[in-house]
Amino acid sequence: MHHQTIGDRDTVVPARTPATAAHKPVLDAGDLVALRANLHEQYLFRQEQLRQIGSPAPSRADDLRAQQAPSQLEVRVKVAASARMVLADVEAALRRMDEGRYGACHLCRQPIERERLMIVPQARYCSRCRPVREAGR
Repeated sequence: MHHQTIGDRDTVVPARTPATAAHKPVLDAGDLVALRANLHEQYLFRQEQLRQIGSPAPSRADDLRAQQAPSQLEVRVKVAASARMVLADVEAALRRMDEGRYGACHLCRQPIERERLMIVPQARYCSRCRPVREAGR
């Protein structure tokens, strides 16, 4: 059995065999630094977004908000919910990094593809398991 090490914490995750997946490079220390920076930036952005959505507005803005159509208020509520969900995902990814568990799929426990993590650093599932997980929702 082949093993891949993800990160610099001696976390060993069994590698997929060539029959089940193409050879994927392992995350190196530089990747982890870049991914942590990306996650931290997302964390700060989402916190600021939620602060702006929930901050008390001046009386003129309150008057304008009261005149907004219900659909505009609904959009605000949905944007806030989405921001909270992404923030929770980012916080969970940062915890996994701190615990040395980052980069392993939550379903199959195989390494999540480097390319996927570079695009969606808070990803919990590999490309193979993501559709299975989404279908089960």
